[in-house]
Amino acid sequence: MASGAIFSSLRRRRSPTLEAFLAPVDLSDVALVQTLISVANEIVSCFSKRSFFFQRKNSRSLIRKVEVFQLLLEYLRDSQSGSSCLPPTAVLCLKELYLLLYRSKILLDYCAQSSKLWLLLQNHSISGHFHDLNQEISTLMDVFPVKDVLLSKDVREQVELLQKQSRRAKLFIDMKDDALRLRFFSFLDEFENGGIPDSAELGSFYVEKLQIVDAASCRTEIEGLEEQIVNHEGDIEPTISVLNGLVAMTRYCRFLLFGFEEDELGFESGSQKKPKRRLITQEIAETFFTVPKDFCCPISLDLMRDPVIISTGQTYDRSSISRWMEEGHTTCPKTGQMLAHTRLVPNRALRNLIVKWCTAHGVPLEPPEVMDAMGEVFPSACPTKASLEANRATATLLIQQLAGGSQAGKTVAAREIRLLAKTGKENRAFIAEAGAIPYLRNLLSSRNAVAQENSVTALLNLSIFDKNKSRIMDEEGCLGSIVDVLRFGHTTEAKENAAATLFSLSAVHDYKKIIADEMRAVEALAGLLQEGTPRGKKDAVTALFNLSTHTENCVRMIEAGAVTALVSALGNEGVSEEAAGALALIVRQPIGAKAVVNEESAVAGLIGMMRCGTPRGKENAVAAMLELCRSGGAAATERVVKAPALAGLLQTLLFTGTKRARRKAASLARVFQRCEHATLHYGGLGVGYAFASNSNTTRDTSFAGDVSVPMSISVL
Repeated sequence: MASGAIFSSLRRRRSPTLEAFLAPVDLSDVALVQTLISVANEIVSCFSKRSFFFQRKNSRSLIRKVEVFQLLLEYLRDSQSGSSCLPPTAVLCLKELYLLLYRSKILLDYCAQSSKLWLLLQNHSISGHFHDLNQEISTLMDVFPVKDVLLSKDVREQVELLQKQSRRAKLFIDMKDDALRLRFFSFLDEFENGGIPDSAELGSFYVEKLQIVDAASCRTEIEGLEEQIVNHEGDIEPTISVLNGLVAMTRYCRFLLFGFEEDELGFESGSQKKPKRRLITQEIAETFFTVPKDFCCPISLDLMRDPVIISTGQTYDRSSISRWMEEGHTTCPKTGQMLAHTRLVPNRALRNLIVKWCTAHGVPLEPPEVMDAMGEVFPSACPTKASLEANRATATLLIQQLAGGSQAGKTVAAREIRLLAKTGKENRAFIAEAGAIPYLRNLLSSRNAVAQENSVTALLNLSIFDKNKSRIMDEEGCLGSIVDVLRFGHTTEAKENAAATLFSLSAVHDYKKIIADEMRAVEALAGLLQEGTPRGKKDAVTALFNLSTHTENCVRMIEAGAVTALVSALGNEGVSEEAAGALALIVRQPIGAKAVVNEESAVAGLIGMMRCGTPRGKENAVAAMLELCRSGGAAATERVVKAPALAGLLQTLLFTGTKRARRKAASLARVFQRCEHATLHYGGLGVGYAFASNSNTTRDTSFAGDVSVPMSISVL
């Protein structure tokens, strides 16, 4: 009779335990009755006095049925003959009742804890779940052998009344609730048609009808809808596109109706505790080797706070693998397999182990941020006009607040613009068009750490849209303010995101020279590369690589100490590829080659990459060595020629390297052959050189486009 299919499409905040779907077949009659009483008592005590905002009648009706079962079960327990001499049919019914009671508890808990807006959207579906349960209770009561069980008169009357009521019960859908559901969609239709609903009507709907009375409760509703998007399955209505529109509309109402009151406490003085994106303290980071390897993300090497499984079965931290997918990758980073799909499945078992480990070792573990997750879990569904128009209306309110609000209000607005700009080029376009950039620039100099960090990150997210790059660069003082955040930012993340912004802006060739000439920009990037966090070093080295592709920046990078920083980075596995690529570009100019030769560890660092680096790193390292010989003159060539173990490494590359690495190695071998005494020291290159020459006998004259480094920008 009872089937777990009732929950196949019901989105739950927590999955029920396995025992919820298994009847206790190994229990005696007495133990079975006592177990059922415990479950029934829990339902009645938890929900009999609970106020349900939606599904009130269905919930009350189900609770009353459980109360009758409670009465029946208590009588069976207290009756000496009844508890030990139940007919076999009655025992089977009680075992089925075990499952029905657990399912009732789950459904009532779902209605009590889910967001109001989601319950409203699922009004028909949830009503159907209640009806299905009632039908199964009716079937159970028809089978239950009332006449064969000794019951008191009042208990028997209650049971028989329950039988009659269950038979007569029909599907009940509260028409008032359904009218609210239709009204909710009508507001969305107005946005879809290019209009904006009347603010008074929106206030009446959200505040008076739904009792969403402040910014905090509205934020809870938004997060509830976003949770459903994260957990969405294809057979659930409404679709992700519609849900995105409803989220956008509700976010608009949050600021329209409740202003910017949320989070104001503490913003003025900067005492508000800033949400942490990092999982571990600096002290733990400095002893990172103590963290179990299986708890670390293979991409970021950080402790995972939200582990997820991809289609190949590998586990990554949600933020890391989402950034990987957003960058256009379609393979598993660890195995190289093609991804069958981009869905991310939470690895709850591993998450629980991580939580236990962190608790045992005193490591703070922040919960995953639902808001951030939304921009990272799935590639966004094609935005509807309704969601775009609602987001546009929200952006207008946020920018108005940036222009004339309190300091606390500006901080909240900057944070929301940062989040709004996380997904979709359309959002990034109309936020900039509406005039957000000048106000965000002003906040870069704020003494409030939260305001500064959110404003620079908002600019980073906006800069991903190509047209916004020129808007940012053309804004007077904006570039200088970004560099100031890079140098003197209040938080590590602010500095890192400032570096990432410079990397994004430097994607435009004409801006590379302008950025390099900005006072102390290159020095700050070099400093971050040497002393920053792993992520900060990554942001800095990619920005420096971009700047090094402009030939006129070579002198500036040498003067600013960037060459020294890049050479030091050759020994850092996380940034060595980009560092070698940048050096390969810098040494193409004689002055750059001379600067690299003067770095004592430069050649040794490149040799180390050729030995232990990734295929791309080996390519860049041998390319840098080749260009060093070509542009550095006799002194540079001699330094390279005398490098120990280089002959064997080149021999290996000539046979096993990538096509580009073999080409570079062959060119470097020809350089050696022209050097005095080269045959004495490197006689072993002959065979490999001949092998490489079969495919490429011409001089390698590739330029910047031939230097291979991963280039990506991630929203934050």
